[in-house]
Amino acid sequence: MRVDIATLFPEMCQRVLDESILGRAARRGCIETHCHQIRDYTLNRQKQTDDYPYGGGCGMVMYAQPIADCIRAIQRQVAEQGRPAPHIVFMTAGGQRYSEAHARRLAAYDSLLLVCGHYEGIDERVIEAFADEEISIGDYILTGGELASLVVADSVLRLQPGVLAEQKGYEEESYWNGLLEYPQYTRPEVWEGRAVPPILLSGNHKAVDDWRGEQSRARTRARRPDLWEAYLAAGGWDGTPPPKKPSRHRKKKAAAPAGETPETAPAALPQPPAEEPKTD
Repeated sequence: MRVDIATLFPEMCQRVLDESILGRAARRGCIETHCHQIRDYTLNRQKQTDDYPYGGGCGMVMYAQPIADCIRAIQRQVAEQGRPAPHIVFMTAGGQRYSEAHARRLAAYDSLLLVCGHYEGIDERVIEAFADEEISIGDYILTGGELASLVVADSVLRLQPGVLAEQKGYEEESYWNGLLEYPQYTRPEVWEGRAVPPILLSGNHKAVDDWRGEQSRARTRARRPDLWEAYLAAGGWDGTPPPKKPSRHRKKKAAAPAGETPETAPAALPQPPAEEPKTD
């Protein structure tokens, strides 16, 4: 996958993408990242990229022209590689709120172009002309779209084959299955009087998996009721314990009362729930 970022601060963005897991993946050829300076496409001597907004108001608005020319140049570069046209995303406060579902969808594209605004915003006409979609990473304001674009790039690129050592690395994380991740622990077993839950030291893999599932559900219920409701609505866990596996040993059937066979004996009636003690 190739990800391009159009920005006024390409060095800042590229430094982040060249580090850690993504940097190593790029050097192995698993992914490709490029950051482009919008200022290089201005037509004025001062390399100015913004001006006062029509209608008045505070702040400055970025010109449409240099952004458009930068996008076109990136589109040509992508085409020269024989790739499909990039999916173009503008990072704006008015975009759809970003989620793991967006990351999975965007990860399916061969080429992705993220456009970063700055100052008061971007001339709406270039958004109308080029944007396939607009994305916001949350209901708060940043000084520019660079940090938001890096959030999107990181969350999308880490899903590409070969980036993480194991696919299970992201399939067990928060939001992948609609739930928050279970608590994690490492050495030492006791730190400042706080011990690792004994179940994690038991060596019983099924018990560990069950514990992690319980913790994940409990954490989501307590911390993110919105995610919990969405999880249940999507057909997630309904609150009943998982069915027990049948025993390997066959149990002897109880003898039926005289005159009845096991086939004709009436089924046992369900017992009513115990009443809670009344309080004054």
